[in-house]
Amino acid sequence: MDSSLPCLILFILTTSTTCVGDDCLHNTTCHRDYCVLGAGPAGLQMGYFLSRAKRDYIILERNSGPGTFFHKYPRHRKLISINKIHTGRQNREFNLRHDWNSLLSDKPELLFRQVSSEFYPPADAFPLYLSMFERELGLKVQYGVDVGRIRAELSSTSRSYILTDQHGKEYTCGVLLVATGLWVPQEVEFVGSNLVEGYESISTNAEDYKNQAVLILGKGNSAFETAQSILGHASRVHMVSRSPVRLAWQTHYVGDLRAVNNELIDTYQLKSLDGLVEATLERIVIVQQKEDARSKSSKAKKPQLYVTINKYIQNQSEKNTSDVAAEELLGYHIDNFSLRKPYDRVIRCLGFRFNFSIFDSSACPLNSKNAKGRLPRVTAWYEGHDTPGLFVLGTAAHSRDYRTSAGGFIHGFRYTVRAVHHLLEQRYHRTPWPSTKLLTTQLLSAILKRVGEASGPYQMFEILGDVILLRGSYCEYLEEFPLQALPQFSSLSGHEVSEHGLVILLMQYGKKKIDYLGGGRAVTDWTNAWKSSFLHPVLYYYDTLPTEEEMKNRPHGWPLPRPKAIHHMVEDFLTEWDGPISHIQPLRRFLEHCVNTDLRAFYAESCFRLSLTHRMPPLFCRQGYLKQQGIAQKSKQMHFHSTGPSPGGQHAETSAARSTFPNYLPQAGASMSSGLRLDL
Repeated sequence: MDSSLPCLILFILTTSTTCVGDDCLHNTTCHRDYCVLGAGPAGLQMGYFLSRAKRDYIILERNSGPGTFFHKYPRHRKLISINKIHTGRQNREFNLRHDWNSLLSDKPELLFRQVSSEFYPPADAFPLYLSMFERELGLKVQYGVDVGRIRAELSSTSRSYILTDQHGKEYTCGVLLVATGLWVPQEVEFVGSNLVEGYESISTNAEDYKNQAVLILGKGNSAFETAQSILGHASRVHMVSRSPVRLAWQTHYVGDLRAVNNELIDTYQLKSLDGLVEATLERIVIVQQKEDARSKSSKAKKPQLYVTINKYIQNQSEKNTSDVAAEELLGYHIDNFSLRKPYDRVIRCLGFRFNFSIFDSSACPLNSKNAKGRLPRVTAWYEGHDTPGLFVLGTAAHSRDYRTSAGGFIHGFRYTVRAVHHLLEQRYHRTPWPSTKLLTTQLLSAILKRVGEASGPYQMFEILGDVILLRGSYCEYLEEFPLQALPQFSSLSGHEVSEHGLVILLMQYGKKKIDYLGGGRAVTDWTNAWKSSFLHPVLYYYDTLPTEEEMKNRPHGWPLPRPKAIHHMVEDFLTEWDGPISHIQPLRRFLEHCVNTDLRAFYAESCFRLSLTHRMPPLFCRQGYLKQQGIAQKSKQMHFHSTGPSPGGQHAETSAARSTFPNYLPQAGASMSSGLRLDL
C-alpha cells in the first residue's frame, strides 16, 4: 500500500460532508428530478455532470461510503486497471488513454494518481479516490439508503419512479439512473453445487490451501486471480469452464484474461501439475464418495470431492451428494478422465450479475440477450427497454458492448455516462449536444487533433464516435456520440443533418484474426491501411443518416452500415497518426472528396497569386488570406503551390484529386474508399 494512504484516509474522514437537502433527510418522502441509485464510480460520475449542470438530483447509496464494492473485491486486493502516470506527455486528454481509474471532471488535479502511483493499484485506494472525488466536487449523496423496491407510476402526462428504502421512506423522481454495478455472485445450479465455495467467501490466506488439490469453476480474471494466489501452496490447481481461455491481448477485450493474472497458463503448459479443462458446468456433478466403516470410525480429514457427470448418477432425485458409489464416478468408466482425482476444495469464480430483485414488474428492465442474461437490456442510448426514463449506467450497461469494447469498466463507462448526460440535457432541458463550429478548412486539423489525443473514442472504440455535420463552408463537430443510436441522431442530439451529409470518426480494430505476436502482424504501408489489424481511426461518409433497417442489416462485425465512402488511417505504432505522407495527406484527400473542396493550406504569397489568376481562389485563401489570416512566410524563398488557371472557368476550390478519387479501388464494400492508393 502507498505510504500516503493512511494520512489520506484520515483527511477524507475528517473533511467529508454530505449535502442532500433537508426534505430528503427529515421527511418521509423526497422528490428529485433525477435519482441516481448507487455511489460507485458510475453514480458519482453522473452526479458530477448533474451538479455541473445545476440539476435537481440526489445520489442514494445503501452503504456508509462510496465504492464499497472495492472494500471486498477483488478478493486478493490488486486492481488490474492500468494506472500509467508517466507517459512523457503533459496533455491531460491523451494521458486519460492510459489512466483507467480516474473519473472526468473540470479539476485537472482530481486524478487517481493522488491516491496511488502503482501501475496496478491496491483495491483499497479506489474507495479513497471516490471519497476524494465526492468531497472535492460537493456531490449530493445520501448514505445508508438501502432501496428494496422500485416501482413505476404512470399519470396522464408523465411516468415517475418510486424508490422505497429499508425504513419505508419513498424517493420519487422523473428520471431514474441506475448505477448499482454488478455485485450478485453468478451461480450455476448442478448436483453438488452446495459443496462448492464461492469467490465471495473463500479464504484469501494461501496457507489454508497448503498441499490441497483445488478445482476452480471459471476461467475469467477472478478465477485466475484466485488460482494465482494459491499456486505456491496448493498441490494442484485445475480450472474448468465451458469455453477455452480468452486472452485480452489477443481479443482486445479488457474483460478477458489479463496477463497480470495468467501465471497458471505457464504451469499448465510447462506441465507442473496445474491444468485447464473445458466442460459444461450444468452437466457436471460434485460428489463425496461413500465412506466405508473404517474411514467413518477414524478421525479422517474433511471428505474429498469428486467430479463426474450427471449421466452416470442413478436416481438423481433421490440421492444426495454424499451417497455416490464408485461406479457412478466418471473415472470408473474412463480411466484417463482428466478430473478423475479427488479435490479438497471446489471454488466457484463465475463473476457477478445485475440485481433485478429490487424492481417490481412495472419498472424491471428486461434481461439482455447476451452475457447469459446477467445484464439488463438497454437501448443504444442506455435507456431500459420498456422502461422509459430509466437509464442504466456503468458496468451494468455493458450489454451494449459486451465483449466488444470497454463499457463495463471505468475507463470506458466514464464516457458513456457523459453521453447519457448529453442526451438528458437535450431531452429534458432542450440543451443540444455540445458542438464546435469549424470552418471547413479547419476540419483536417481538428480531426488530426482528435485522433492524436482523444481518450473517449480510443477507449470506447466502435461504440462512441465523433459526428461531423457538413454545412458547406463550415461544419459542426460533435464528440463521442453513441454510434448505434445514429438513426435517432436528430432527436437525441438536437442537431439536424444537412444535404451535405456527415462524416463519422471512430476507432476500430481490424476484423481479420491474426497472430498478434507473429511476424507481419502490423501494416505500415498506408496504401493498405484498410488491412490494419491494430487500433486505428476510420472515417465513414454518409450523404444521409443511416436508417434503423440499415443499422440492423450492417455487415457482420461492422460498427456501422456501408457508407458512401470510407477511409482507414493506417495503424501507427506510436498511436499518434501524424505522418505527413502516411496519415495526413491521405486523410486530406478523403475529406476533399466528402466536402468537394480543395483543403490544401497555402502561404500568403500563394494565396495572393491565386487570387489574381482565378475567379475564385481556394477556400483556404478565401477564409484565411482574404480575411488577413494567411500563413506567414518562414523563409526568404517564396513558396507557391502550382495550380494554374482553372480550365473552363472551373473553380480552383475543386481539387485535382476530384477526378481521380472515384477511380480508387473500392475496398471494404463502400461506394468510395481511401487509405489505399492515392496519387501524390
